[in-house]
Amino acid sequence: MPNSTAIINAKLITNDEVVSDKILLFDSKIIDIVDDIMLSDSDPIEIIDAKGAYVSAGFIDLHIHGSGGVDVMDATPEALAVLSDTLPRTGTTSFLATTMTMSGKAIDKALQNIQKYGDNVKGAEIIGVHLEGPFINAEKHGAQDKQFVQTANFQLIEKYMDKVKMITLAPEAEGAEAFIKYMQQAYPHVILSAGHTALTYEGAKESFTWGISHVTHLFNAMPAYHHRKPGLVGAVFDANVSCDIIADLVHTHPSTLALAHKLKQDKLILVTDAMRAGCMKSGSYDLGGRSVKVEGRKALLEDGTLAGSVLKMNEALHNMILHTSMSRIEAVNAVTKIPAQKLGLKKGELRAGYDADIVLFDENFKISCSIVSGEIKYNDEVFKF
Repeated sequence: MPNSTAIINAKLITNDEVVSDKILLFDSKIIDIVDDIMLSDSDPIEIIDAKGAYVSAGFIDLHIHGSGGVDVMDATPEALAVLSDTLPRTGTTSFLATTMTMSGKAIDKALQNIQKYGDNVKGAEIIGVHLEGPFINAEKHGAQDKQFVQTANFQLIEKYMDKVKMITLAPEAEGAEAFIKYMQQAYPHVILSAGHTALTYEGAKESFTWGISHVTHLFNAMPAYHHRKPGLVGAVFDANVSCDIIADLVHTHPSTLALAHKLKQDKLILVTDAMRAGCMKSGSYDLGGRSVKVEGRKALLEDGTLAGSVLKMNEALHNMILHTSMSRIEAVNAVTKIPAQKLGLKKGELRAGYDADIVLFDENFKISCSIVSGEIKYNDEVFKF
């Protein structure tokens, strides 16, 4: 068994530049980027010929409910396994398993399932939980079921704080201010994100002082930007908080994506918000117990409300390259370095000592290989080693 692996003939995306004629060495961690390697029988090195492909750190999805026909709220170890096995084909090597607004019992069951079985998955790594709801504003519930909206309640999640890494909530809701301030003090590593909210501009700015440091799927499930009432969107554009966006050309118009990039730059993160129909054919599915019709790029509830997406992460990157001024390096950073730094993880960069989560792809972000902790988890049939 080789002690380490070397990727040769690659365009390495590292230190905010594309580097050729270098070799990436790794085992379960990134070892180094070198000019040459010495091969010997005593210290065997496995060689992966990238054949001119781009190589970057693996993609990180902060907001994904499901894919491959399963959903986090299925609350079974099999669902987590299928989701984990499906995502590497899209370049995603780690993700936050995202729950949604359902009954307290259903949420508890999903969290318990992640806590018990989340570390057993074999594909993309589950790096924690994103709790989307139920502490949201019922007026901006979107595809979330408003009958299950509840007041911010730490007891609901107290047993699972070893897994909770991000919470989307409405800061204007009853009890939210005290909850945010408590979380900021007791669990400062948890990302507190405003979403599914009717926040005003002034209310948003105030919530940033409490501990809100991020905004969930910018433009969606929040008041539209208005020149006299800029709301949360205007506050985001004026502040140093980060935000994420769904670049599927359905949730957000190409012009809107371009504007978000121009104004937020390295505070912009790409997410999929994918539901169980991700990587599946068009047809009928469900999200949080509600019927969803999927046709092409759209996933809709029966009343026409957008119900998550079927976006693949590599498609989000391609869309940003095609429709905005975002460079290839900026796009990759928006799904690697920036979310990793936001989570405080040694991931997201091809840097010595960081996790060997690695993706190989072509000019159009077609994934040829995904590696998680040094092990190949997806390998395109054309791309044989």
